[in-house]
Amino acid sequence: MRTSELDTPSLVVDLDVLERNIAGMAALCKDIGITQRVHTKTHKTPEIAHMQVAAGSRGITCQKLGEAEAMVDGGLDDILIPYNIVGKPKLERLVNLSRRARITVAVDSADTAHGIAHAADVAGIEIPLLVEMDTGSRRCGVQSPAAVTMLAQHIESTTGVTFAGVMTYPSRASARAFIDETVESLGAAGMEADIISGGGTGSERASREMGCTETRSGSYAYEGMTRLGRSEDLNAERCALRMIVTIVSVPTTDRIIIDAGQKSFTSYPPSPYGHIIEQPDAKISAMSVEHGHVDTSECDRHFYVGERLSVIPLHQGMTSNLHDELVAIRGDEVEHVWRIAGRGRVK
Repeated sequence: MRTSELDTPSLVVDLDVLERNIAGMAALCKDIGITQRVHTKTHKTPEIAHMQVAAGSRGITCQKLGEAEAMVDGGLDDILIPYNIVGKPKLERLVNLSRRARITVAVDSADTAHGIAHAADVAGIEIPLLVEMDTGSRRCGVQSPAAVTMLAQHIESTTGVTFAGVMTYPSRASARAFIDETVESLGAAGMEADIISGGGTGSERASREMGCTETRSGSYAYEGMTRLGRSEDLNAERCALRMIVTIVSVPTTDRIIIDAGQKSFTSYPPSPYGHIIEQPDAKISAMSVEHGHVDTSECDRHFYVGERLSVIPLHQGMTSNLHDELVAIRGDEVEHVWRIAGRGRVK
């Protein structure tokens, strides 16, 4: 099938660009001497995760347990979940998943660690835990190096779990002192963090300079507006994901309507909602639920009903989460249609 035969709106990924982005990040991490553990929350697609592992990533990262289940179903077997897992239903699922693959989980409290430990102990398994540190993001995480050591000691004294290391997000140079003090505090207690995990696409060098042993990058696979803004790098040569849409109305000389609105692109509020590759001067100025409103006042050409456009979405991860399928293309040819197995897996 040719790309021109796809029904619209259709979410597609350019394989040439995707492969180049994956290879480029793998080469960067190898050059600077840090292990990759790619994050899959942007693409949510096992086939792409396998490509990243084949390029050198040591396992993957999934933000939610449901995403991890989808990835294990897709054949991935080494997963970090950097999220506090709380409550009986999730703990039962975590135990079941840990019987099928190596699952490491991040925690930031003794309560969370105890819940995981009890479920694992009853099941007769052991789950490795990372202690999450708050090094400035003010999200989850323990608040001091001393608190890291206290929680690590609690984990080590509890059956069903084992202390595997620490993690933080995002990686910032300012976090170096926190990590150095954490390593020193753990050492004084006779403990060692085998894993020091940093995160955030674009912060790979910062992770290395902070003393991290691995870095979690994800959005680099697709790139896009949330990473590149409106810079000159925002183009089809750098951004792998795009939405193919059709013009369904030309109501005025300075406005067109496309067949993709908030339910296709996401209701993420900032404007523009995407970058139109063929016509950069055309601006997606607004969106209703099923209509995209495009301002063409700065364009020097006429648009017509039935014409197709390719749009780099504003937020690749949120857009992916609205679609069941991802069409993998090379040039004008469709090579694969992949199920976005992790979409909607927020539990």
